[in-house]
Amino acid sequence: MTKISEKDRDRIIEILSNGSELPLDYKNVLFPPEKKEYELVYEGKEREEDIIADTMAVPLQPIKTFGENGKDWTNKLIFGDNLQAMKALLDDPKVKGRVKLIYIDPPFATKHDFKGSQDQKAYQDKIAGARFVEFIRKRLILFKELLDDEGSIYVHLDQRKGHYIKAIMDEVFGENNFLNDISWCYKEREMSKTQWNEKHDHILFYRKKSGQTFNWASVTMEYSEGSKKKYSLKDKNGRLFQIRGKGGDYTGKQQLPLEVEKKHPELVYRDYWDEKVGVLARDWWADIPFVNRAGAERTDYPTQKPECLLERIINASSNKGDIVLDAFAGSGTTLAVAEKLDRKWIGIDCGKLAIYTIQKRLLNLKKEIGNKGKALNPKSFTVYNAGLYDFSKLKKLPWKDWRLFALHLFNCRDKKHTVSGLELDGFRGNSDVLVFNYQQQGGVALDYGFIDDLHSMLSNKTSKEFFIIAPAASVTFLENYIDKGDIRYYILRIPYSIINELHTREFEAIQQPIDESQVNETVDAVGFDFIRPPKVECEYKKKKDTAIIKINKFKSEAMLKGASQLANRESFSFVMVDFDYNDKEQVFDLDKTIYASEIEKNNWEIHFPLKSIKDRMMVIYLDIYGNEYREIKTKADFK
Repeated sequence: MTKISEKDRDRIIEILSNGSELPLDYKNVLFPPEKKEYELVYEGKEREEDIIADTMAVPLQPIKTFGENGKDWTNKLIFGDNLQAMKALLDDPKVKGRVKLIYIDPPFATKHDFKGSQDQKAYQDKIAGARFVEFIRKRLILFKELLDDEGSIYVHLDQRKGHYIKAIMDEVFGENNFLNDISWCYKEREMSKTQWNEKHDHILFYRKKSGQTFNWASVTMEYSEGSKKKYSLKDKNGRLFQIRGKGGDYTGKQQLPLEVEKKHPELVYRDYWDEKVGVLARDWWADIPFVNRAGAERTDYPTQKPECLLERIINASSNKGDIVLDAFAGSGTTLAVAEKLDRKWIGIDCGKLAIYTIQKRLLNLKKEIGNKGKALNPKSFTVYNAGLYDFSKLKKLPWKDWRLFALHLFNCRDKKHTVSGLELDGFRGNSDVLVFNYQQQGGVALDYGFIDDLHSMLSNKTSKEFFIIAPAASVTFLENYIDKGDIRYYILRIPYSIINELHTREFEAIQQPIDESQVNETVDAVGFDFIRPPKVECEYKKKKDTAIIKINKFKSEAMLKGASQLANRESFSFVMVDFDYNDKEQVFDLDKTIYASEIEKNNWEIHFPLKSIKDRMMVIYLDIYGNEYREIKTKADFK
């Protein structure tokens, strides 16, 4: 048993004496988790219990719903860090323990070695070695919590990290729940003359528990043409068949002549071609090609996977109506195929380009795999922000919804309780929390007098740290906390990048790419911020038949650490354009993406044919933190 320090012992006695809930850290000290027979050891590896307890949940703020709201379910497309978003999903009883299938294609599954500039790390160096392994492990731990008992997970990797993740998945899911290491083999131009050319990816397939869903009959593979040629005989109805021996002498390769059937019908049988179900699924797949460069399903998103690959996985390991989750949604292949196969779905990605690519893809779906055939209207889905919020919309929430959002934003438990006759809203750790009701009587202020009155009511019967959540505009003083006697009253302002003192690590924002090589770059984001449109000044010009956008000024207004020190255009990420913006529907339909690195090389100018602009175009300028500045222009604006 772990030795308990005197300080921890006194604290545990105090908590239990007050009848309060024991924090998870102390539970693990008293009852340490069972040691595994073997495990992968590396720097920075955390305990599973700590990962679940310490991951900051960020509430999901709905931004826009496409289609009519579903009665019991609306599909979810979430912009944000997938770890924080999944922690929030664990509070949703419709999701926790209900996800039947998870497929992920994390950054290291790419087949390209992108190279960044000297100042910008290439994505494979962003989370290198042990840090990448722990990055994936944290998410695997939450995946397991979200999975249904009959659920399964597919993790798509290349040869560089597959063996490490196999060892980690054995730890998280149990080696007995490993099912396959699937090899997806493909044809591509050979490049190397110094080693064996790499022509396959690894897809690790695990179940959560025994009894997982596996629809083998739906994923049988086609017979070869050589096999079909063996069925050369026709019956009176024109059905193709071959004659096989039956009984103990049947080898599966035997074909007996028609004369034998006539003389000895008791020894043979007719094997009909139209009764064959196909070859049982194998763990190497050589029949699925890369996405064709001119294919109807192509989105031009890096590392896009083919729809037929996800069709096989989704058909095998889920049924209609099941929930499918992809936490590295990328181009949206998993979500598009789940929609076509009548599954519910959740997609998460930390890239704005991914979110807009997926939105466009879902709104332009075709029924057939490969995005062919008739148009398919998707079931309703909602786009959410998780970690970057629109404060103007939050202020419009009714009090009940505002209160819940405020609690979740600062990782507080929603548990109303009373101290000295005062109704409080919840707990942060073991400390009391009050959500300040700024909506009372047309708007009240949180001032020094409020703190004095609060302290006199509590009479030292509360915890030594007391938290008050309030809109920044409702707080009349500047201090982050006020001490009264033995109690420190922390003020958690919204919008506000939370006090670092309250966290084990500083906030780290999601980063958007400045060139295509960084699209899959991954940052393990922590915390949240509020949307603050960047300051943008542009000239809109034309030269003959060419439209020109000149970006003169771009400055991020984000309140994150270091943002204000960035020079002009250093915080610029990329531009997205919809040449035929539907102002009535207010739906941005992505047509073109131009990265900052490309624009910089062209003297901060963007060129495109003037005829590309239809009635109205929308331009979205994005900073590296995901904040947007939007403008609507017509041809007449280019002078």
